[in-house]
Amino acid sequence: MPWNDQFECMPVEQLQELQLKNLKETLNWVYEKIPFYRNKFDEQGIQPGDIQRLEDVRKLPVTVKTDLRDNYPFGLCAVPLEEVVRVHASSGTTGKPITGPYTAEDLEQWIECMARNLWAAGIRSNDIVQNAYGHGLFTGGLGFHQGASRIGCTVVPTSAGMTERQITIMKDFGSTVLFCTPSYALTIAERAEEMNIDIRKLPLRVGVFGAEPWTTAMRDEIQERMGIKAMEAYGLTELCGPGVAFDCEAQDGLHINEDHFLAEIVDPATLEPVPMGESGELIFTSLQRRAMPMIRYRTKDITRLRREKCACGRTLIKMDKITGRSDDMLIISGVNVFPSQIESLLLDVEEVLPQYVLVIRKKGYLDQLSVRVEAKPDVYNLGAEKCAEVEKKIAGHIQGMMGINVKVELLAPKTLTRSEGKAMRVIDERPKG
Repeated sequence: MPWNDQFECMPVEQLQELQLKNLKETLNWVYEKIPFYRNKFDEQGIQPGDIQRLEDVRKLPVTVKTDLRDNYPFGLCAVPLEEVVRVHASSGTTGKPITGPYTAEDLEQWIECMARNLWAAGIRSNDIVQNAYGHGLFTGGLGFHQGASRIGCTVVPTSAGMTERQITIMKDFGSTVLFCTPSYALTIAERAEEMNIDIRKLPLRVGVFGAEPWTTAMRDEIQERMGIKAMEAYGLTELCGPGVAFDCEAQDGLHINEDHFLAEIVDPATLEPVPMGESGELIFTSLQRRAMPMIRYRTKDITRLRREKCACGRTLIKMDKITGRSDDMLIISGVNVFPSQIESLLLDVEEVLPQYVLVIRKKGYLDQLSVRVEAKPDVYNLGAEKCAEVEKKIAGHIQGMMGINVKVELLAPKTLTRSEGKAMRVIDERPKG
């Protein structure tokens, strides 16, 4: 049952008519209000009126992350600051952060998208929701809080960190829903086992996870270890935050809120469109946002789109789980490798825990990949010979499935730093410059 069946179950032809109407309005808005876009359009000899079909969006220039940083903090804002009611920002791990200003109307749109996301995950007004996303400039904490509040849930804003307290509150308050990153969900599960608390016997029944790529294998691991349904929320600070796309009960692809976002898939090298159902880089255009609409924003996320009937009744197009990022892709022995592919293969190996890092070094002129992964306690305790056997097994599995040679190092349990937010999966030790 959708949260808003008027839009979530709209006939596709009618939905696309709505998209085109909103696209035209947005293009006129940014051309009039944002000098950056007006200049980019003029440079390519394009006027908003040239866009008469959805396919014509391909004529427009793309927007990239450096454009946002070059116009930091509010150079891409279409309204005066007195009309901005909130500003979020990315974590800013490299360079300046990405700002996300909102008008009151933008906030309402975001809350609507988040309510759809959480409702599709099976969350209802009688749920006790533990929100273990970071609260602050990052969009996650408040985005999830607002969506759950709109549904009418009891929200417990624990924020990230203090894992033992998270588990105690989960137990004492009877939390039925958990919000956090998928890697932190595994950290919570592991710590609960150490505290002799069986999360599977608690009232917790569903988790909504996002903010980092995670594989189907990791979803299965979370569901098994926590005894819950692990659902996904996808989004970007540049578009609004989480709530751009979401799991439904079918867990077969993420529905995109198409009345708010126009999605394309392109070849990341050429930016040419790829046929429906083929993999490529995801590009989004905002269709209703007022403060900072994005026109053809390159997400760098690799996925594919599917237009198909869903068991849930929604007609919104689906995107697959993100398989990697075009800027995170490694080239090892001439093979394109995404960290998520390695993760899926590691989770096939019963002797290891879902805690790993990939280390890239330079060997001569070539990049060399090493995999550090923690062994399960009973495996590690069998000694060096058993560990060497498992290392060989993992290396052979990766070689057999991906055709690359990697060095595998089996670590003692609890060796790697546990995540309370986005997990750091890749360590690049290649010389800089």
